[in-house]
Amino acid sequence: MRTLPLNMKTKIAITALASISPLGKNPEAIWRNYLSSTTLISTKDFNGKPQFVATIPQEIKDEIEVLKKSEIKYKALDETVLLSILVSRQAIQNAGWKKGDDFGINIGSSRGATQLFEKYHKEFLETGKTATLASPTTTLGNISSWVAHDLKNNGPEISHSITCSTALHSVLNAVAWLQSGMATKFLVGGSEAPLTNFTIAQMHALKIYSKEAPRQTQCDNNKSIVNIEHKGQSEPVEDVFYPCRAFDFNKTKNTMVLGEGASVACLEIGKKDNAIAYIEGIGYATDDIEHNISISDEAICFQKSMKMALQNTKLEEVDAIVMHMPGTLKGDTSEYKAIQKIFQQNLPMLTTNKWKVGHTFGASGMLNMELALMMMQHNQFIEVPFAEKQTQRKEIKKVLINAVGFGGNAVSILLSKDF
Repeated sequence: MRTLPLNMKTKIAITALASISPLGKNPEAIWRNYLSSTTLISTKDFNGKPQFVATIPQEIKDEIEVLKKSEIKYKALDETVLLSILVSRQAIQNAGWKKGDDFGINIGSSRGATQLFEKYHKEFLETGKTATLASPTTTLGNISSWVAHDLKNNGPEISHSITCSTALHSVLNAVAWLQSGMATKFLVGGSEAPLTNFTIAQMHALKIYSKEAPRQTQCDNNKSIVNIEHKGQSEPVEDVFYPCRAFDFNKTKNTMVLGEGASVACLEIGKKDNAIAYIEGIGYATDDIEHNISISDEAICFQKSMKMALQNTKLEEVDAIVMHMPGTLKGDTSEYKAIQKIFQQNLPMLTTNKWKVGHTFGASGMLNMELALMMMQHNQFIEVPFAEKQTQRKEIKKVLINAVGFGGNAVSILLSKDF
């Protein structure tokens, strides 16, 4: 498949980003959690069996209950929608936008209203009937539609699902609208509340979910599953149990863990005084897959998406990459091989957040963007505690973020600290 070149006529300003995740929702608390080597993955009972999951803090769940009681119409909404409303309110406030302003909305999800759908389907199997609101409250379009209702925006509202790259595809959509002149502001992101019996069961059926502690190993400078010599010092892996071993190339089992959360960003065209960073390049590609859930061995989709995002950038200018890296054997190594193909021996600093917050499916790409923005803001690289140590060499000014979903639909976004 040929990857078409994309000309970014002008950079896009990110004027705000808000999130709700296992990290919390307050930027200071989120950064403190990133500075800690402790995972936020714990266990929760599903059908009488404990499973590894990453949940949002109880105080945020309490806020969701307050939101549900604030309007009678909100009472019947799924958590994916309610999370989106909360983060969208915070994001536009941070950006200085107001309710009723002219801006577009594109917020997607991989699973959508799966909590409500499973509830209504169970009731149908038991009674042969379903609730009046079963259909309108479980449509994927609910997310952006209800955020638009809440914010009273004047502009388009789009919901979509492109599995785990959903949030970054919303960025692609917004860039197209903004550069076409059809909009000047866009609210973009993803929301996911996948911690349900059926969703967990689906991941186990794929044999990719974390069940037990993988074999603890020591990094080896000369031996790597991806056959390349690592640089830097190797250190023994900490004697700590991490249910998700994303970026551990010595693991022998799949270790993906699900997390819940939502994150949105405010995008505006051109230079802005309140910009926290700029989108300098975007890339996308779809793999020629041989299996429904896998990508090619060297992640050709990532190679193409990264090349497109970096076509106007010298490779040595990229300081770090926030990888998709879900904690699976195939997913982790194929993305790493793709990065090696692009950057050869001069790899940027590499990180992922799945070991800490789990895989939030459609919201994960925007949480990757949040980590990238925070590393640039604080000029501090966040390492994976059990991975090979990487030394920060210079100021973090440009960060590449990756996301890919079932079907091999990869997206890469290059963020820049400066205009």
